[in-house]
Amino acid sequence: MSPTGSTATTATAAGTPATASTARTATAADWLRQYAPADAGAPCLVAFPHAGGSAGFFAPLARALAPAVRVLAVQYPGRVERRAEPPAENVRELAGHALAAVAEAVAGTPAGDGTAPLVLFGHSMGSLVAFEAALLGERGSGPAPAALLASGGRAPDLTRVDPAILRSDDSLVEEVLLLGGTDRTVLDDPDLRELFLPALRADYRALQSYVPDPAARLRCPVRALVGDGDPLVPVADARRWRDHTTGPFRLRVLPGDHFYLNPRLTDVADTVRTVLAELS
Repeated sequence: MSPTGSTATTATAAGTPATASTARTATAADWLRQYAPADAGAPCLVAFPHAGGSAGFFAPLARALAPAVRVLAVQYPGRVERRAEPPAENVRELAGHALAAVAEAVAGTPAGDGTAPLVLFGHSMGSLVAFEAALLGERGSGPAPAALLASGGRAPDLTRVDPAILRSDDSLVEEVLLLGGTDRTVLDDPDLRELFLPALRADYRALQSYVPDPAARLRCPVRALVGDGDPLVPVADARRWRDHTTGPFRLRVLPGDHFYLNPRLTDVADTVRTVLAELS
């Protein structure tokens, strides 16, 4: 769910707000949100949210990096203003649609023609979606990223979902509460729960069905980030991202749990800036 008080424009090729009629037809306007203005010629960070998450999760990061970095946050179907759409249940499907939207949004900009970096950032499930989007980009099916930042996610070959999590609404809720990041009062409210759970369940089904290509390797640099107290992703599992690129790899461990990036926003923003500086 979007942070209270956060507003966004839907992303168009020039990064300008879309009209309501444009938003119904433009791929970028459907899939991408921009929560802060950016300088002309700014590098672009595309942010993919966690299971059950929405683009609004990245509004604080967008504001922290503005205006030097254009942050485009991905809005998956089945939630917030897209809740009338059926949620996707396939990681690669999400990646393909999101990458097509990114291609449209960065067309005619420095991030689109390669004169400014285009970097993908995914948190938790979003790290897998970003990884698959990066693979597609490097294979010529969209813009190729200059780097991937994988946050709070197991390496692709370690992805697994306990089937028991999807047996009932209560088991799914308990899993979310274990990870933190969602207020119990939201999940105890029947109306809010009804809005939240369908997308969350679809995201977990996407994770459950995900099987990585064992031969797939990125060429771009990968930077993994993880909280030292993450109950889902041990540091060793985050370190395994090094096996999924032939490019440089680094791991940064920060204090915190699965949603370490909320209290450590400054550190995350600094990591993004460091990666962009290394690409310049």
